Amino acid sequence: MSVMNLFDLKGKVAIITGGGRGLGEGMAEALSEAGATVVLCSRKVEACEEVKKRIEEKGGKAKAHALDVTDAEQVERVVAAVQEDYGHIDILVNNSGTSWGGYPPEEMAIDKFQKVVNVNLVGAFIMTQAVGKRMIAAGTKGRIVNIASIAGFRGSKPEVMQAIGYNSSKGGLITMTKDFAVNWGKYGITVNGIAPGFIPTKMTKDVIAPIEDKMIANVPVGRLGQIQDMQGTVLYLASDAASFMTGQMLILDGGVLSQ
Repeated sequence: MSVMNLFDLKGKVAIITGGGRGLGEGMAEALSEAGATVVLCSRKVEACEEVKKRIEEKGGKAKAHALDVTDAEQVERVVAAVQEDYGHIDILVNNSGTSWGGYPPEEMAIDKFQKVVNVNLVGAFIMTQAVGKRMIAAGTKGRIVNIASIAGFRGSKPEVMQAIGYNSSKGGLITMTKDFAVNWGKYGITVNGIAPGFIPTKMTKDVIAPIEDKMIANVPVGRLGQIQDMQGTVLYLASDAASFMTGQMLILDGGVLSQ
C-alpha cells in the first residue's frame, strides 16, 4: 500500500461544526479534497451553504445544516439526519467556538463565562456523544478531532489578552479529549485534538491586528499560523495515518509553548 493511501478519505462522511467560515471552512475543504463528503454545521446556515457551493464547484460533495451545538435536541436531529442520509458517520470535527474577552477575571460576568463554556466545551461534549453513540452501534472505527487552543494549557498575559472563559473552556476540552479516548479506544474510535496558536481569520483578524507585532515576537518561527497549517493536521488526525494515535493534542503554535 502506498503511504498516500493512508490519507485517502474516499467514502467517508465528515461532520464539521463551525464549518461556515475561517478554520472550519479550511478544514472542510481539506477533508473534501481528500475524498470525504463533508457536512457543514453552524448557527448561520447561509455561510455553510456558501462553503458547500464552493466545495461542489471543485467537484466535492457537501451538505449544510443549521445547528446550535448547545441544543441537545437539535444536535440529535441533525446527527440522526446525517446518519439517515449516508448510513454512517466516520469523522467529527468539533470546531464551533466563541469567546468573550476584554475583562479581567474579577470583572468577568458569570453569564458570559457560562456562554463560552457552553459552546466550546459542553457543545463539543453533546456532539461527541451523539456521533460517538452511532459509531459504537455501527462498529465504525471513527475519528473525532477537537479544536482546542494553546490557551488551554496556560493563562494569557493580561497585556496581550483577557479571556478566562475561553482559556478555561479549551483546557476542559483538552482533558475531555483524553477521557473520551480512554473510554472509546476499545471500539476503535480515536479522539484527538489540535491546539493552534493564533491564526488570523475573518473573525479574529480585527482582534489580532492591534497586538500582532507582540504575538509574532513571541513565536520562534517568526509568523502567525495560517489556515493551511490546520488543513494538513486535521487530515492526518481524520485519516488512517493516525489510527494508532488517540488522546493526544497536536500543538500547532510555531514553537510558542516550547519556550
